[in-house]
Amino acid sequence: MTQTKNNGNLVAIITMCFIFAMISFVTNMGAPFGNIWGFKYEFAASWGNLMNFTAYLFMGIPSGMLLKKIGYKKTALAALIVGIIGLALQYFSSIYGDDVYVNEMNGAPIALNLYIYLLGALVCGFCVCMLNTVVNPMLNMLGGGGNKGNQLIQIGGTLNSLTATLTPMLAGILVGTVTANTSMSDVSPLLFIGMAVFAISFCIIYFVTIPEPNFGDSGSLMESMKGALRFRHLIFGVIAIFFYVGVEIGIPMHLNFYVTNMGFEGSAAIGGTLAASYWFMMLIGRFSSTFISGKVSTKTQMTVVSTVAICLLLAAIFLPESVATEFKGHEIPVKVFCLAACGLCTSIMWGGIFNLSVEGLGKYTEAASGIFMMMVVGGGLMPWLQDVIAKSTDSITSYWLQVAMVAYILFFAAIGCKNVNKDIPVD
Repeated sequence: MTQTKNNGNLVAIITMCFIFAMISFVTNMGAPFGNIWGFKYEFAASWGNLMNFTAYLFMGIPSGMLLKKIGYKKTALAALIVGIIGLALQYFSSIYGDDVYVNEMNGAPIALNLYIYLLGALVCGFCVCMLNTVVNPMLNMLGGGGNKGNQLIQIGGTLNSLTATLTPMLAGILVGTVTANTSMSDVSPLLFIGMAVFAISFCIIYFVTIPEPNFGDSGSLMESMKGALRFRHLIFGVIAIFFYVGVEIGIPMHLNFYVTNMGFEGSAAIGGTLAASYWFMMLIGRFSSTFISGKVSTKTQMTVVSTVAICLLLAAIFLPESVATEFKGHEIPVKVFCLAACGLCTSIMWGGIFNLSVEGLGKYTEAASGIFMMMVVGGGLMPWLQDVIAKSTDSITSYWLQVAMVAYILFFAAIGCKNVNKDIPVD
């Protein structure tokens, strides 16, 4: 009986890690696609990403409700169907004529295909929100919480970073240099890959057995949320995850924009490669963390990486652009590589923040996961705010926003993560 249970848990772990990988594959289409739309409509460069993460604000709590009502497996299956629809909508934006104008902004006509693309990005956001709500508490539970739970989340995060590395790289290769003739049709192979993988994932999850965790009866949704929000460390963690996703998405996105806007031949491809190197650094960091998370506390890891990230961001801000090195035949400022190296630091933050925030929540874990997913909207709002700052000042100055957000994450890791509400019943 024990052997059967262990085998079932192993299949569930592999399945959840596979889903974790797909989350970043879809999410990281936002930046390279933004380069395409931003060339035609400057205001729209970060809108696809904004729509993707705005979906979390509306879907976070409903995702938690779905977990309680239909379970983890059915929620994941529903999410994959939604994802296929979202990617299909983005593909339709590539075949709908640019000459069909439905609105104007600043005197410039806006084509219907932009709105179709943004709708597709929003629908994809619903998908990845639902998947995130399933994956994180499931892996944490399968690992038994604590350091082991964090270890499983980091393993899933390693695959997440692998697909995050491939997405901007593949998009950059497909596009090359962004011009007036570049359109979504140039990256349609990426959309077909996404739809195919989602379809395959659906079949796999449909036929495997996924254990349904039972955290106990926490009452109605509102009661569950109120109960979860009685924990101070969860509130601090929810704020930390809002800022973290803004950091994770904002650093490579604006790195990509910064290099692409240099305008030399192949700048989009090089920008995509450098953005991919950030995600590759995350892959290395998460892979390394899988070996040390069982021995080194999450709190210690988070404190160290937050401190190093601040140092790298400050180096990127203060290094002059004249300090450059040759990369693929072009002079690239060294500060860009400092930004890419931040991926090593942000690599463990998602799992670390979630792990520390839900520690000791018991029956309130599902409600807490839904609240968490709402705050992932920070991945849309904060990069958008950084884009506003960059347009009013410059790209590098906008990274002061990143410094401030990482500083808060350091506070959470060092002080805010302590559970001071252990007297609250969670069984």
